[in-house]
Amino acid sequence: MSAQELEVIDHTVQLTHEWINELRDRLGWTSSRDALRLLRQTMTQIRDHLGHDEVAQFAAQMPLLIRGMFYEGWRPSHTPVRERKAEDFIAAVGERLDDMQDWRGVEDIVAVFRTLDNRISEGELRDVKAGLPRQIRDLWPD
Repeated sequence: MSAQELEVIDHTVQLTHEWINELRDRLGWTSSRDALRLLRQTMTQIRDHLGHDEVAQFAAQMPLLIRGMFYEGWRPSHTPVRERKAEDFIAAVGERLDDMQDWRGVEDIVAVFRTLDNRISEGELRDVKAGLPRQIRDLWPD
């Protein structure tokens, strides 16, 4: 197999780095690893609040590596989740980030939303937001 046949891998790695670097810069963090952890946790919480068709449409606009992390551990029979409060969403994101010194809660989640605003089409984001409970949707900046 030639190197040219693996361009899709190089391309998804490049796009993944672009997403992570954008988020890291928005956060003002130095750790790309922590930015990726935040991205992953926030996106999986979004995923778990959406219907299955919307999950698939949302994921289709992600780089392959991010899409894989987005789907990893997903249990479709347990979604969408019933928690509708913003506090529950924030707590669920933070649950696996509590060892990160830079974690600030909703401010960091908003940075992920802003990154998604820049990386996902406006029409798809409109559908994603419409699929979220109102309190969670209200966290998303205009």
